[in-house]
Amino acid sequence: MPILGAHMSIAGGFDKAVERAHQAGCDCVQIFSKNNNQWRARPIPEGAAEQFQQRLQELNITHPLIHASYLINLGSPEDGQWQRSVEALVIEIRRADELKVPFVVVHPGAFTSSDEAAGIRQIARGLDEVHEQTAGLESRVLLETTAGQGTNLGWQFEQLAAMFDQVKNPDRIGICVDSCHIHAAGYSLATPEDYEQTWQSYEKVLSIEQIHAIHLNDSKRELGSRVDRHEHIGQGEIGLEAFRLLMNDSRFATIPMYLETPKQDPEGGDDGDQLNLQTLRDLIQL
Repeated sequence: MPILGAHMSIAGGFDKAVERAHQAGCDCVQIFSKNNNQWRARPIPEGAAEQFQQRLQELNITHPLIHASYLINLGSPEDGQWQRSVEALVIEIRRADELKVPFVVVHPGAFTSSDEAAGIRQIARGLDEVHEQTAGLESRVLLETTAGQGTNLGWQFEQLAAMFDQVKNPDRIGICVDSCHIHAAGYSLATPEDYEQTWQSYEKVLSIEQIHAIHLNDSKRELGSRVDRHEHIGQGEIGLEAFRLLMNDSRFATIPMYLETPKQDPEGGDDGDQLNLQTLRDLIQL
């Protein structure tokens, strides 16, 4: 059976995110460990990590995942921005380790005023620096597939493979696949034939074993748009068939999957997560 969950707010405490996940019917949960639009982070309150882990166990919510700040850009050619991004990712990993969360998802970065090859080198260099500063910690980085907006890297499988090739410790990183992002990047999942072709393209340069998380999002925009706009499952341009294929693919049966779809349902209520989880579970063929 697929392991399904959603991104939840930590308002009121990390343990509250677990309670929200439980109330929505989640198996797993993704959180921000801090304000995702700020560089600075308040220290984790004393006892909060233990309380978080206790609630996970009590409510049987597994595979907690942290999404890093959107401000981080390891691909930046600007020394100040690059250094600040490295420092921010180090903080994210240290916080994940304190919370006993195994993975931190991050968008690889954008090359801005340089070029693709230079951006990939900067990302690998940044990851090497992060690994040096977090040596001995168990939490690892997952590079997320991106939609490819602007100069963002990671929208082509070959770009991600190049990052793995250039980083000194590739075993300390993994991949988070986002369904909306790969659709926006031009990889179709819409039919069984397209679905298999996309995963064949992936496996030419990377391995399924490197995937440790999946973001489940439909897309408001068309295939290859390079625009990142999430939609409710089955109500966007990707369509239900793609998610039926994902739900029944044995390769992903043990990889946790997290919704990042709108919290409001199409009728304006607050049960968007419950609606999307039920849609996904209805696609599972026992």
